Amino acid sequence: MTSPLVVHHLNCAVVRGMTIEGAHFVCHTLLVETAADGLVLVDTGLGAKDYENIGARLGLEFAYGWGRPLVDPALAAVNQIRALGLDPADVRHIVLTHMDLDHIGGLADFPSAQVHVHRRELDAATARDGFVARRRYRPALWDHDPHFETYSDTGERWFGFEAVRGLKGLPEEILFVPLFGHTLGHSGVAVHSTDGWLLHAGDAYFDPRQIKARRPQIPLKVAAFEAFVTTNRQQRVWNQTRLRHLAADHPEIDIFCAHNPHEFPGNPRPGALRDTATA
Repeated sequence: MTSPLVVHHLNCAVVRGMTIEGAHFVCHTLLVETAADGLVLVDTGLGAKDYENIGARLGLEFAYGWGRPLVDPALAAVNQIRALGLDPADVRHIVLTHMDLDHIGGLADFPSAQVHVHRRELDAATARDGFVARRRYRPALWDHDPHFETYSDTGERWFGFEAVRGLKGLPEEILFVPLFGHTLGHSGVAVHSTDGWLLHAGDAYFDPRQIKARRPQIPLKVAAFEAFVTTNRQQRVWNQTRLRHLAADHPEIDIFCAHNPHEFPGNPRPGALRDTATA
């Protein structure tokens, strides 16, 4: 393993229709600077095109119903990368935890990037089989024909997790960690950063008390949402159990999910997180 990687935490959407402990859901993505492989995004959140035409791109139910994202183009990863003084054209790789619309809206902003995803997830997103699948997977978000690099259930052990593997063309400090349940191919992404190991757990859980409290707990509304969007409950529960063991046995590993605002470092946009103005 070479030197640790520089990681930037980006919030690429504020989902006003979902709250937890008084704050709106975020879309927590990572921007990773590598020495030789350009910039790497872990998920994209919503993209610039989404903020231009949110209903058509994301569907009316998410845009104006349960999601109601704040329309703020500055939140798009492509614009945040520019604000950091970096070049969006240097984003060569995007690693997806899964292909729900609020995790991949920004794919089109990086048309040349190689997109890493579990094979089962891409198959499920393409098939769109069932009521929930037809709403969570939006083919318009990948109609620019991105270069998908897919992975199966092979790999090594990593802190008790099976089938963990590196990704093609990426440094060994970035690992793909299967965390099935929320979707068929849902995965976490581990990064060895300058602050130590971190694990982006995607939507494997929604409240840190599910994996970090002695007695797991979650607000009723969020629990109902979690159940509704779960593809395989048995796998989700099993992986949450494994995440609890990881959190207890290795507190030095920074574990966080995609949507909990209280896990986002510093909540750098508190106004946006609690903004209730109509957009």
